[in-house]
Amino acid sequence: MAEEPRSNRRPSMSDVARLAGVSQTTVSFILNDTPGNSIPHETRERVLAAIRELDYRPNVSARNLRTQSTNLIGYGFDDPGGVVSHPVLDQFLYSAILSLEEAGYHLLTFVAGQRTDTAVYEELHRRGQVSGYLVANTNDNDPRIACLLANNIPFASFGRANDEWAFAWADVDGISGMTQVVAHLAARGHRRIGLITWPEGSKAGSHREEGYAEGLRAAGIAPDPAWLFRGENSVQTGAAGLSHLLTLPDEQRPTAVACVSDLIAVGVLNAAAAAGLAVGRELAVTGYDDSALAQFLHPPLTSVRQPIAAIGRHLVAALLAQIRHDPIPVQGVLLEPELIARASSGELGIRN
Repeated sequence: MAEEPRSNRRPSMSDVARLAGVSQTTVSFILNDTPGNSIPHETRERVLAAIRELDYRPNVSARNLRTQSTNLIGYGFDDPGGVVSHPVLDQFLYSAILSLEEAGYHLLTFVAGQRTDTAVYEELHRRGQVSGYLVANTNDNDPRIACLLANNIPFASFGRANDEWAFAWADVDGISGMTQVVAHLAARGHRRIGLITWPEGSKAGSHREEGYAEGLRAAGIAPDPAWLFRGENSVQTGAAGLSHLLTLPDEQRPTAVACVSDLIAVGVLNAAAAAGLAVGRELAVTGYDDSALAQFLHPPLTSVRQPIAAIGRHLVAALLAQIRHDPIPVQGVLLEPELIARASSGELGIRN
């Protein structure tokens, strides 16, 4: 006998409810993660098993119309200013996307242009295209954060803006990270330690500079303004920074160079090789972020590892709590980084 043709009808919520032996309302509560409804674990598992067995796919458009919300979270890219590589933000976005998808949400990316171009944030939310935003790479008094606060739009930020604005954020303690770097270099005998950093205004940069200054004070080293060089986050800045430091008189020239990113440190390593300097013996170099390439550079790069995956998970939880009108467990979270020492920071007993 010929096999009965398989129906092309898509399974419905009522099919799931019938198979699981529950009401459609219970299925709806589980699918929408409706707050305030306590559903027994065994019932939830039975409904989820029925969903898997039937390969049920909710109609997202219909659900959004019912709930007057969307399952999209916005993330705006700024004009990169010629810098296209940002491994820390790549890690952050990957972690955030995993957490969002586990909760039934997805990330909508868009190009926002300059930091002051905040109209797109208002417009996407006003049109109901996004439920909220993730923000990263913040500056002092960041206009994006000011806009989102003023318009009461749900968001969570990787990074702070100032000490007066109250919003959900998570960050890595850049002061601690750079203090660890300077202590590490001082323990290896360095008394002249340069810093290559970003232009003024970067919140992460200001914290790392503060940690550098604290580290010098703790080691009893008097700071020298000539040891500091600023530029964009690029290999070229590292090369230009080392070239500048090498022009200083012998008695003033740093024997160690701390960089606020691994990308800048790559430029320092290249410029040191071009100048005939043996990194790790004649010059110590450190990076920040412990990107995937750090251990494969020549020599392997001492760097600061940040708990980026934990940042992504925390921010998604804080953002979704706002969207669901649940209490936010903690308004701000500051996580501790870890120094990873490798050959580029040299051996003990550097002669100054």
